[in-house]
Amino acid sequence: MNMDRWTSGAHYDQWMGRWSRLLAREFVKWLSLPAGLRWIDVCCGSGVIAEAVVECNAPASVVGIDVSPEKISFARQHRARPNVTFEIANAMALPFADASFDVAVCGLGLNYLPDPAQGLEEFCRVTRSGGTVAVYVWDYAHGARFLREFWDAAMAIDTEAAAFDQARRFSMCTPEGLQDLFERAKLENPSLHGLEIVTRFTSFDDYWDPLLTGQGSAPNYLAMRDKKIQAAIRERLRAALPANAQAAIELPARAWAIRARRP
Repeated sequence: MNMDRWTSGAHYDQWMGRWSRLLAREFVKWLSLPAGLRWIDVCCGSGVIAEAVVECNAPASVVGIDVSPEKISFARQHRARPNVTFEIANAMALPFADASFDVAVCGLGLNYLPDPAQGLEEFCRVTRSGGTVAVYVWDYAHGARFLREFWDAAMAIDTEAAAFDQARRFSMCTPEGLQDLFERAKLENPSLHGLEIVTRFTSFDDYWDPLLTGQGSAPNYLAMRDKKIQAAIRERLRAALPANAQAAIELPARAWAIRARRP
């Protein structure tokens, strides 16, 4: 069963892009790397990390790669910069020579690779000795509350929802899981950090409507349910989500980041 769907850069940006942009800025600031470096952004999606790197780090170059032609097309249209290129490529077999980059990063994508450990090895291969390898993933189990609220509501309505829940599917998306991956890759001096943001929705519809895009995990799951289940999940969420006097909803969200040195 295809549990995740990535066929539209615009719809993905509507669903996840606003939060990806906030995380990308926090991530790049935390890395605090010098200017003039060569970066590769693996699983670049709509290009938000590449955009943050250019804004914060004055890189020599950034190459964003993603397996989705639709996302690469969107990134080229909306995140174009003179020193940034976006290419269609498989993260499991990067089309670059060894030690081509100073920094390899991956935001919200490592857990979606068929073999995250093998993917991390490929990130290391294209990074020079002494370079930086860094990733971040959602804290699906506890920290990404806008997702946790959805899955808790879905599982209360639909017995099949648990199989789609990212917290159950991606056990690596914890500090312990990331640490283990980086240690197995023999990366040096791994450092963990929690990236904290607030997801703000102007209304319940502002929360719900992006779930109807079909892009990503939760929207793809919802698109596969019948109208009755969709409506039941919607009403359960409407009752559960905390709204202020202006009907706005604010939910904290955390991603786990890790960085290390390539030997």
